[in-house]
Amino acid sequence: MALASGDRYGFDADEPEEENFKRLTAQEAQELRKSDPALSPWWVVGLQCVAGLAVALVAWGVSGKASVGWSAGYGALAVIIPATLFARGLMSQFSSMNAATASFGFFVWEAVKLAVSIAMIAMAPRLVADLSWLALLVGLLVTLKMYWLALLKRPKPKQI
Repeated sequence: MALASGDRYGFDADEPEEENFKRLTAQEAQELRKSDPALSPWWVVGLQCVAGLAVALVAWGVSGKASVGWSAGYGALAVIIPATLFARGLMSQFSSMNAATASFGFFVWEAVKLAVSIAMIAMAPRLVADLSWLALLVGLLVTLKMYWLALLKRPKPKQI
């Protein structure tokens, strides 16, 4: 006995699906946004800037060499600049027109972010004098880890 395609999911394929959701009013949507605030991409970029500056200064201070500090700073910039482009692209008016455009925009800007990061790392030996690859990678990794810290420290939901 063959199952109709809808039988696997617990409904009859010939009957329309019941609507199991309630459309929110403008006031309910506003209350929901207040109770669970979104994480701003600009807050994440700001956190990455602080981390990048800190790792560059620590690298310079520990090693005593300016070139090591510049290498770590450039590694941080290889994350910060693409993240800024990504945030700008996601926050643009075009990317928020509808769900399909927003998801397409997300993938396009993610590809741009990756391409710019790879290009910056490839250009590093020509742009940074006495490049320290280890310091560059440390700057890059510390700055990348700020995504996790931003998720952990995101704004707390407000009680209504």
